[in-house]
Amino acid sequence: MDSAIDALVEIFSWVGFGLGALLAGIALIMHLVDGTWLPARAVVEDAEHGRIVRWFDQDGGVNESHLSHEQERALAGKDMADIYYRRGKIGRMRLTPGSPSVRAFALLSLGLVGVGVVALVTSGVLLFTRG
Repeated sequence: MDSAIDALVEIFSWVGFGLGALLAGIALIMHLVDGTWLPARAVVEDAEHGRIVRWFDQDGGVNESHLSHEQERALAGKDMADIYYRRGKIGRMRLTPGSPSVRAFALLSLGLVGVGVVALVTSGVLLFTRG
């Protein structure tokens, strides 16, 4: 019975640390690929095919982007909005400073590393309580 518990704790520690490190690396690559997003104040307007936002970028150029259904719900009834636009790309905007997918990968990797830490501590406790 003791060897089965030891094997299970060992598996959880390897999976926790290994998969957590892999997902942390993927989250880092996703963050780097995501690029730089700058804050701006945008005007929300009605257009022929739905609502759009318009803003000035860092170079003084005017940009616009059509709102998705989720963004329309978030900005319902507003004439102005705080947005984040992608530096160097025309017409790319979002309502959050960071990417939700990068945040999900980072939190998942932290959770898995936490499982690895708990398994490692459990392994140490079992080692010293049996001896």
